[in-house]
Amino acid sequence: MNSEELLALLSAVGHAQRLRVIGELAEGRLYVSELARRLEMSRPLLYMHLDRLEKAGLVVGRLELSEDGKALKYFELAPFELKLNVATVLAALQEDRSGPTDPHDPNDRKGTPT
Repeated sequence: MNSEELLALLSAVGHAQRLRVIGELAEGRLYVSELARRLEMSRPLLYMHLDRLEKAGLVVGRLELSEDGKALKYFELAPFELKLNVATVLAALQEDRSGPTDPHDPNDRKGTPT
């Protein structure tokens, strides 16, 4: 895990509403409308939180068809273990330093000659 991935993970769990989403999904997979009802949250706001959680690798979304042919988006927790200590941070920083560099990428400072 590099520092960008670590920050995405910390950002994902660093919000009360996203923790509530994780809590509801801990009981099992749910489709978005049911999850929104349980959390008393609008679907657009819930999708924003689910997107952050999905990008951090904490939840997985799947589109499925109901018996009546209606498309339902289900979400469930991905297996994860969050362990944060000095070693985790140092490993993420080391991953950044040892990762690939691209001298033609202006956003990749590691590839820039000094």
